[in-house]
Amino acid sequence: MDGQHTETIPTNLRLLMVLEIVSEKGEPVTPTEVNATLGLPKPTIHRLFSTLEAEGFLQREINGRTYSPGARLRTMSQGILSSLRIRTARQTILKKLSGEIGETCNIALPDRDAMIYIERVETEWPLRIQLPIGSRVPFYCTASGKMYLSHLNKNHLKRYVNAENLKAKTANTITSPASLLKEISEISKLGYSTDREEFMDGMIAVAVPILEQNGRLMSTLSFHAPTQRFSIDKALSFLPALHEASEELSKLVQDLT
Repeated sequence: MDGQHTETIPTNLRLLMVLEIVSEKGEPVTPTEVNATLGLPKPTIHRLFSTLEAEGFLQREINGRTYSPGARLRTMSQGILSSLRIRTARQTILKKLSGEIGETCNIALPDRDAMIYIERVETEWPLRIQLPIGSRVPFYCTASGKMYLSHLNKNHLKRYVNAENLKAKTANTITSPASLLKEISEISKLGYSTDREEFMDGMIAVAVPILEQNGRLMSTLSFHAPTQRFSIDKALSFLPALHEASEELSKLVQDLT
């Protein structure tokens, strides 16, 4: 989109185009950064941001200058990802993966302060860990959350780690900011993340990213299992199956967009 042609943008499309650009950026942005694409008068772009903030589609970050998706925009994105046609295909992929691993598989979406489980296929074992659809889990001590953190740019990651209350959920929870940053750096290199009983005693998990066409993280794919049945080494042996399923899920969304 070329800013020099934006005088032809219909007034009723401008709010949608602001939301589109904010979503594409994938990180907090200023009205000026968005307007570099739209080329609208300065009072107009600030008025659009003010309207979207007041209606809950955008929210201002704590620095007072940047904005990120608000609750209403996040709810919309979750609804789109959960639409029937996509969900049927997602379930097919998850069922195949869960059948191969023999454990519960999940898709989680990053929200403002937690990962939200939006899809899952349960194991048939009577002993299972209950994290139903809609469950919210922390970023810093879960496999899916740490995978999301590994895709943040360094400045946003450092701000999160320094601001978050790294409360111990178990004896294995990483509670040191420096140690967490080191862990996230390693995840970036490996392309997968683990939860070694950091969120819940007796539970391990492995997660991989589900990527958009531009390589940006869209959501995460993971499975978790009780330590009575799985060691981390055994869990990591299923990485090829996880990566194959995540690529199928990525392609599924790309084909529908």
